[in-house]
Amino acid sequence: MRLFAATKNAGKLAELEELFSSYGVEVLTFSEYADPEETADTYAGNAAIKAHALHEQLSRAGILADVIADDSGLEIAALGGRPGVYSARYGGPNATWAQRRASILREVAESGSDDRGARFVCALCYIAADGRELLAEGTAEGELSRDERGQLGFGYDPIFYDPAEHATFGEISEVEKNKISHRAKAVARLMEMLR
Repeated sequence: MRLFAATKNAGKLAELEELFSSYGVEVLTFSEYADPEETADTYAGNAAIKAHALHEQLSRAGILADVIADDSGLEIAALGGRPGVYSARYGGPNATWAQRRASILREVAESGSDDRGARFVCALCYIAADGRELLAEGTAEGELSRDERGQLGFGYDPIFYDPAEHATFGEISEVEKNKISHRAKAVARLMEMLR
């Protein structure tokens, strides 16, 4: 099985390739893919927007193929669930990931809250070549670390602490992360639906 992924995020693409490969699925990219505007207020809604955009772009190019799109984010209890669906755009369109992480750590420190609860959420939208559509979701429960730890992963991984692993997602190997992450759980659910 092969499918095209609607992403230009290298870290996310590498994770999707690795996760799907364990099911014998090859993940491809479409060089002409243009990111649509993410206007939904849910992960599922934004994943669907991206999947439909890629499906239509491939169709216009004469390619009939299965597609997958992911929308994910970090929800922090002390910030009322922020940044949530705005995780990739938090701090403005030109903010770096380092600036986003620093901003979140600062905001939580300034909030006065002792609640370190945090979770990663992932929604995957799959559209088959024939237009059939499936949605799978996964979450990873954890805590917000007090500082950045680790150089692995991408995005918010260095500030997401997994108590069971006694480490942030930025400190554990890709192999370990791909057993427990929100994205791994969403991929597993999708593959169950497809089989």
